[in-house]
Amino acid sequence: MADRANAEPDGRIVLVRHGETEWSRSGRHTGLTDIPLTETGAYKAELAGSLLAPRDFDLVLSSPLRRAVETARRAGYPDAATDARLVEWDYGAYEGLTTPQIVAQLGRPWTIWDAGAPAGATPGESIAQVTARAQSLLDSIRPRVSRGEHVLLFSHAHFLRALAGVWLGLTAAGGRYFVLETSAVSELGYEHGVEVIVQWNHVRGR
Repeated sequence: MADRANAEPDGRIVLVRHGETEWSRSGRHTGLTDIPLTETGAYKAELAGSLLAPRDFDLVLSSPLRRAVETARRAGYPDAATDARLVEWDYGAYEGLTTPQIVAQLGRPWTIWDAGAPAGATPGESIAQVTARAQSLLDSIRPRVSRGEHVLLFSHAHFLRALAGVWLGLTAAGGRYFVLETSAVSELGYEHGVEVIVQWNHVRGR
C-alpha cells in the first residue's frame, strides 16, 4: 500500500467568477458596489453550474456581494456560506471608473496590479492588504485541501486573480498574469507537492 503521508495531495480549490453585470460589461471597476447580474450573467452562471455539477464539494463559500451570491445560487449552490474575505478589491475613489478614466485623471499609466487603490480621502485596498486577505483565506482552507477535500469559491475577478497569485507564492500583484472572464471556472491544486494552477478561465458557451 502506498504511504499516505507521502501521497500527492488530491484536494482542489475551484474558483468561479460571478456572472456579467452592467458594470463588468462596460469595464467599470466594481468593488463593493452591490449590483445584480444581467440576464446574460444569470444565464452564464447556470452554464458554469453545468461544469460544476459532476463534482462533489466539501465546502462551498461565496462573497456576500449580491452578484456572487446570485451566481452561486444559479450555479446550483443556494446554500453557499458567505465569507467577507471573498469580496472584491476595494477600489476606494476609483470605484465605478474605467481604467482609461483613471489614467486620464492621473495623467500617467495605471493598473491595480502596479499601484493598488488610491489612498487619501476615499482610500481603497493596497496590494499588501489584498495579499493579506487572500493569505488569510488560503490559510484557513489549505489544511482541508491538503488532506484531499474539494473547496468551491464564488468571488470576483481581481480578487480571484490575486488569490491565484498568492497560491503560487507571489503577492496579489501576481494576478496580473491571469485573465479571468465572467462566469469562468478555474482550479487550483498540486503537482509533485507544489501548489499549481490546474485549470484556468474555463467558460462554457463562450
